[in-house]
Amino acid sequence: MLDRAVIEEFLDYEFEELEIKIPKGIKKEDLVEDDYYEWLKDNFKSFFNHGNPDWKWIRDRIRQYIER
Repeated sequence: MLDRAVIEEFLDYEFEELEIKIPKGIKKEDLVEDDYYEWLKDNFKSFFNHGNPDWKWIRDRIRQYIER
């Protein structure tokens, strides 16, 4: 299972980048749930084409992220 600390670090970074503040009444710990693990697994499968990765597409995506 994905470490909760890693998920929390990810959320901290993304919230800071997007200047999102968690409203009162919502604890950050409540946002770090096992559902994120399932979400990451699904995205992994999609990104790597369910075990048949398209490396050209992946290279293009990486290039797009680097050029931002």
